[in-house]
Amino acid sequence: MSGEQRAEELSLLRRMRAISLIEGTTLLLLVLVAVPLKHVAGLPMATRIMGPIHGLAFLTYVWMLLQLVSGGGWSRAETARLVIAALIPCGTFINERALARRQALLDIAC
Repeated sequence: MSGEQRAEELSLLRRMRAISLIEGTTLLLLVLVAVPLKHVAGLPMATRIMGPIHGLAFLTYVWMLLQLVSGGGWSRAETARLVIAALIPCGTFINERALARRQALLDIAC
């Protein structure tokens, strides 16, 4: 892998790690804050606001995932982990650690 390719993958990994944290946080806010506010406090506006925010974060995660794996160098198992992480609550937080390890390996190789 050339230095330019490595730098591009590092940049994508940094962005993917950030969006992983954002996607996971918005899901937690939706499930642990907005939904209880809707059902317990009678504030349906909470889910009307938080739902689309999480939806946008999820779509951004999927877009970043496509960009990341389309560059090559990702096994089917790693790609599956990235996809499954988005579908499991708190999975993106666990996945972020795996992305951090891969980023650290690329940093060492540079």
